[in-house]
Formats: sequence, C-alpha cells, structure tokens
Amino acid sequence: MIHLPVEPGSAEWHKARLGIPTSSEFSRIFTPTGRPSKSATSNKYACQLIAESMLGHPVSDYESDWMLRGKDLEERAVSYYELQTDRDTTSGGFCTTDDGKVGCSPDRLIGDDGGLEIKCPSEIIHVATLLGLEDVLVKHRLQVQGSLWVTGRSWWDFLSYHPDLPPALMRIERDEEFIAALEKHVRAFCVGLEEMRERLMVAA
Repeated sequence: MIHLPVEPGSAEWHKARLGIPTSSEFSRIFTPTGRPSKSATSNKYACQLIAESMLGHPVSDYESDWMLRGKDLEERAVSYYELQTDRDTTSGGFCTTDDGKVGCSPDRLIGDDGGLEIKCPSEIIHVATLLGLEDVLVKHRLQVQGSLWVTGRSWWDFLSYHPDLPPALMRIERDEEFIAALEKHVRAFCVGLEEMRERLMVAA
C-alpha cells in the first residue's frame, strides 16, 4: 500500500485520485453480489476517469446535502468511536495499491491492521440500520472490502452515526474470496482503461 497523507477534499487529494478507480466507485465495476456491473460495460466510468486525467481536475464536484452533513458530523463520529473503543485513529488520506493504479479514501486508519468507515445517514436509514432492516454489510460491501484490498488491512469498523440517536458500530472482516473476485474485475477494468488511453494517444 502507498499512503498519501493528504487532507480529504483538498486540491492534493483530488489530484491523487485523478484517473484511477477508487473503492467508493467500485459499484460501477462490480456488484455486491459478485457480478460485473452493467455500468462497467457501458464504459462511462472509464471515460470519466480518462477525461479527468486529461483535464487535470474532477469532471464533477457535486456534493449532496447528505454528503456535506456527513463531513460536518465526521469529527463528532470519530470522537465517539475513539471514546467507545479506546483507540486512537489517524486520517486516512488517500491510499493506493503498490502500483498506484487503484485507490481508496479511508475515513480513518487504526493502528497497523484496521480502518474505519463512517456514515451519517438520515434518521430513517439510521433507524433501519439499528433494527437490522438496512443491510449495510451488503450495501457498503464494495467500498469496505475494496478498502481492505487496497490497504491490505485485516478488518474495518463500520459506524453509522446520528447525533440524536444511538450509534450502530460493527466490525467487518476480510472476505478473501470476494476480494479476489473484486480484484480480478477491477484489474481487468484497469487494463481496458489503459487500452482506451492508448487509442486516444494514437488518434492524437
């Protein structure tokens, strides 16, 4: 793993992500049930990544109200986690595989073995998570298992946090079979991505 200690959302963070697939977008390549994503065959994600690398900036900076809310609450969620678990965490920055071709942005890294994913959803989704009606292990499987693959870590804690409701905290272990399948498809996507870049260079 290569760890870049950049501030999430900063110009350096955006630059590090340009043109490479990241775990938060793995659903555009693979599905939580272990099958190729239909959107991967449309080449839209590949074209987006190529455009970003050519332009030198993201093609979309859109942030929903819920994404902004999550940023506002993240420090409170981290404080809760550290107090609850008696663990210190560090900023995840941006991480890539050793070849720099695939990346992820952990919310936090924990020691040498763990990571933390924080979600600050609506009241309805959070209560559904508390009741076990929202299957976060499936819904966020690609992002979490993808982060475990990229970082090489052993486990990832998942925290659903709402400031006015009880939190939901769970430990997610590596699923080696799923990670192997995910890596296979993401690597194949990367090969196709490079072929498309080469076609553009020849055309130019």
